[in-house]
This record gives sequence, structure tokens and C-alpha cells, in this order.
Amino acid sequence: MPSFELVALGCGGGPGEHNLSSYLLKRYDAHWSEGALALEAGSGIGALNKLLNDQPDLFGCPQVKNDGPSPCTAGEVYSWIKCFLLSHAHLDHISGLALTASTLGGNRTVFGARRCLENVENLFSGQLWPRLASWSDDDSIPLKLRELHNDAKYHPLFPGVSVRTMPLSHGRYDGERTYHSSAFFIKHESRGREFLFFGDVEPDSIATEPHTRDVWRAAALKIPNTLDTLFIECSYPSGTPDDMLYGHLNPEHLVAELTALAAEVVDARTRTREPNSSQEWDSDEEPVHARKRQRRDSAATPTLRGVLAGLKVYVIHCKDDVKGAYTDPINRVIASQVRALVEAEDLGAEIIGVEQGMKILI
Repeated sequence: MPSFELVALGCGGGPGEHNLSSYLLKRYDAHWSEGALALEAGSGIGALNKLLNDQPDLFGCPQVKNDGPSPCTAGEVYSWIKCFLLSHAHLDHISGLALTASTLGGNRTVFGARRCLENVENLFSGQLWPRLASWSDDDSIPLKLRELHNDAKYHPLFPGVSVRTMPLSHGRYDGERTYHSSAFFIKHESRGREFLFFGDVEPDSIATEPHTRDVWRAAALKIPNTLDTLFIECSYPSGTPDDMLYGHLNPEHLVAELTALAAEVVDARTRTREPNSSQEWDSDEEPVHARKRQRRDSAATPTLRGVLAGLKVYVIHCKDDVKGAYTDPINRVIASQVRALVEAEDLGAEIIGVEQGMKILI
């Protein structure tokens, strides 16, 4: 039985405002009306209204019938959100949060890393937007900010669901200062299964502060038995040069990262088979960028063929093709390019391009 049900309210990376990063998530064993988590908050009620017009039963709402029950409205479905989980505070990830904060009624928790939430607090400072967010439980305002620490622990989000947060590099600002995003390991507590969701991320190979390898190391031993689903961005199509990525991935860099993941999976499995190894290793250890890795002789390096079998990789955050360079939708173009490269490397992962309105069972 699946552990989670996720609906892609928005899965694009802009610049079109109709399809921005926003995913509604619930436990599979609960109804949407019992409470949902908003994973990112780019698109909001406008996108939801469009989806419900096309798919009125997307969230288990009744069909329109003569003298029958009325279908759920976009406002009603959005009101089921109990908390928000944000990877970073760029507008394509938080604009829906800003536009709905004062209209939903009640209080909701906004989870994220400290730097992300400080940026959210600045948005709701009363200058750019009304003061609608606070760190204090004593404030009777709609949004309560709650910091998630990079401490290798899982923290509760809402009943039965917890998250582990790890930092990502998402380009630079003010010269060479790294702008940080987050990766989330989201766990169904009673079943022990989880999935990995990436916020925006740049390749480790060009990052000033590479973090992604630490995420792969934390995931490696879990694949595919307890973690078989990964959401990761690929904003631009093949051939996009590094100086035009602006803190994002293209297919070549994404497949290089998946190859790095495969190498970590091999390494983790090897270590579990070598109990007398002099170097201890823990899949949940704290990230240490200066950690010295054991170098293996190149002739003894194991093959990566099929190592990621059983892993579903959902490609998200594809930037709109505003110049009309492709006849097919850009998300399908990019997913196809990633798929071809993964198949050429024979890594074994299944590549799936996410579509707005897609329902995904995890």
C-alpha cells in the first residue's frame, strides 16, 4: 500500500505564474479534508481552481449532479492545508503563500531553514506585504514560523509525518555568497517509508559550497527499500551552459548527480557487507564537507549498472519555453533528455516528467 498521495498543484519554474512550485501532500490512509501539507507554495488558489474545473474529483470531491452535493471549491481545498514546508523563499516558491495568508482563516505553521524563514519574515514585514507571519505563538496572526535544523534528526510536521532537512547550494548572491535551498526527507512514521524532495539546486561540480553529495550519502543505504521516490529539479534543457543555469540543473548535470548517487549507493552497500571495516559509516551522520573519503583503485571500482533500479526520479521545475524552441511541452522535452542520458549510463532509475495536476502515489 502507498504511504503518501501527492498532487502537483504547480510543477514549473516560471516565468509563467500559472504553474509554479507547489505540491499538496497527505498520508495515503487519510482523506484530504483531514489535513494536507503544502510542499512549497508557488501556485495557489488560481491554479487549484483551474485544476478542479478540469478534474473535479482530484481531491475526492463529489461530482456535480442534479440536486446532488456541490463539488469542493478551490478555497475549501486550500483551507485543508495545515502547514507549509518551504525549501527557500524565492517568489516562485512562496507567492501563493503571500496571496492566501490573510484569507484562509486560522493559523498555519510555516516550516523551513532559518535563512528561508527570515526571508519570509522580511516579505511579511508590513512594507512589501502586511505583517502576517511571526516566530511567536503569542501573536494572533495567520502564519507561525518554525525553524528546521540541519541536525540529522526527523522533526514532526503534522500527525504521522516528519521531515529531515539538509542544505543545498542554489547559486550565489552578493558576489560569492552561497544562496541556500533545502532538501527534505519526508517520512511516514508508522510505515517507516520516506521520499526525498529537492528544492532548487545547482551542480556540486560548480558550486562554491557543494552540499548535494551529503544528501546522496544520507539517502544511499535507504534506496530502494525504504526510499524509492525522488523529486528533483531540471530547470533547463540539454546544452544550457553553466553560466546560464543561475543555480539550477540541466540534464547533463542532473545525470552526473544521479551517477554520484549511484556511487554512494554502491559504497553504502559495500560497507554494510564489510562489518570489520576500519572506517565506520552512518547513513544519518552529520554532513562534513572536508571528510576524507577512502579512495579505491580505479581497477577495483564496481560497476554502476542498474544500481538505481527501483528508484523513481520525478523531474520538476522546468522553466517555460518562452521562445518556442520546442514543439513539445518543455517538461516532456527535458524529462526525455534526462531519460536518454540515464539509459545510456544504464543506472536503472525510472525517469518521470511531472505534469501539473498529476496525482502521484508514493
